[in-house]
Amino acid sequence: MISCFRADTCRYASAASVAVITLGLASCQQQTGQPASLPTMVRVETVTLVDYAPTVRLTGEVRAQVESDLSLRVAGRISERLVNVGDHVTAGQVLARLDPQQQQATLTAAEAAIQAAEATLRQATSTYERQEALLARGYTTKREHDQAQEAYRTAQAALDNAKAQLGTARDHLSDTVLRAGAAGVITARKAETGQVVQSAQTVFSIAQDGPRDAVFQVYESIFTHEPAEPAVALTLVSDPTVSATGSVRQISPTVDPSSGTVRVKVGIENPPPAMTLGAAVAGEGHFQPRRLVTVPSSALSSENGHPAVWTVDPRTRAVSLKSIAIEGYETGRVIVRQGLEPGDVVVTGGAQFLRPRQVVAFAEGAAL
Repeated sequence: MISCFRADTCRYASAASVAVITLGLASCQQQTGQPASLPTMVRVETVTLVDYAPTVRLTGEVRAQVESDLSLRVAGRISERLVNVGDHVTAGQVLARLDPQQQQATLTAAEAAIQAAEATLRQATSTYERQEALLARGYTTKREHDQAQEAYRTAQAALDNAKAQLGTARDHLSDTVLRAGAAGVITARKAETGQVVQSAQTVFSIAQDGPRDAVFQVYESIFTHEPAEPAVALTLVSDPTVSATGSVRQISPTVDPSSGTVRVKVGIENPPPAMTLGAAVAGEGHFQPRRLVTVPSSALSSENGHPAVWTVDPRTRAVSLKSIAIEGYETGRVIVRQGLEPGDVVVTGGAQFLRPRQVVAFAEGAAL
């Protein structure tokens, strides 16, 4: 019995020892199985100021400095159209004619009214002169004399009115012919033969010979920059070897509601013959340099839909998200107008793994 008791005791002691050892090993595994978390490795760059002198390049169109619409002064049906779009015309050249039947009838009536007024005046003149003679000898009354005088004056006024009507009728007849007011190129045709047009309705548009403009549509934000020089370099899109210079001549005071752009006219100095009307030209201008901050495009992030970058506190190496205002974009870099100061450390690589106040480690070769 004693030997059996000793044997059981030994078994119990062995089992207890195994349990203690097992618990100890498990405790060690739990302590060593969860290694301490390491800081996230990121690439960073220290912000510095650089000279930012942007260049603007736009595509425009060559147009005449003086463009005008041609219209008829009277209404009627177009009986003849003599020019087409693209034709070069000279001053006084006939461009179109109206059917003059109505104006001719008015002229004939005015001429007949002249003849009637002249006959009436002759009769009134004879009566007035007779009354003058009779009154001088006392053979008529003052009343009859005054009536004859009034009839004479009325006939004289009627003749003057008829002459004015005749002049107006002649002008209307001449207005049935549309002539070019100056030499130039027809750029638009807005009426056809047989069409009835109203007075002052545009029939042709003409680009007058003379100075030329390069016309551009630009966004109004461009006017916040000061140009480095007034000259604008111009080149022909179809042949960059054809070049010229120009200067801003006119800026539209209104914004085009359909495109949100502003029309800018650049006067071309001595335009080469290849820069014809309607030719596409490229314009290039430079702005005054400014001291601004640039960061790599890889540093750009977002905060509530607005641009931002991750910055690092050099002392604690904790990161925070800072909103910025962007001035422009260049290849591989972003120009920052507001939000960063020289000396700020921004994250340029690994930003997708960051959260606010997270401690980071700088990757080897980080620019500080």
